[in-house]
Amino acid sequence: QVQLVESGGGLVQPGGSLRLSCAASGSIVRINTMGWYRQAPGKQRELVATITSGGSPNYADSVKGRFTISRDNAKNTAYLQMNSLKPEDTAVYYCNAQVENKYGKFGSWGRGTQVTVSS
Repeated sequence: QVQLVESGGGLVQPGGSLRLSCAASGSIVRINTMGWYRQAPGKQRELVATITSGGSPNYADSVKGRFTISRDNAKNTAYLQMNSLKPEDTAVYYCNAQVENKYGKFGSWGRGTQVTVSS
């Protein structure tokens, strides 16, 4: 079993900042790519950012220049620093990790954390 727990969401005014964390625990040999996705009401889940085990990031065009993804491999934790937040960033943010353990390789999801950008 692998668990991903997100934290750091909340209510913030437009132009504000939040930092999300995603901590992985359980039966883990290696975590490859980690990523953040989001789902707004009535919309499909979409990619926000991913980061490889070597630290190479990838961003959706809508967040480039505003969001920064990072990770601490020793802690099995990924972060998403979100600056210059806009109302359209409002969504539930989910963490994903591509995990390897003795049972094989698979993707794991967290339960999500709500981010609301509103004045």
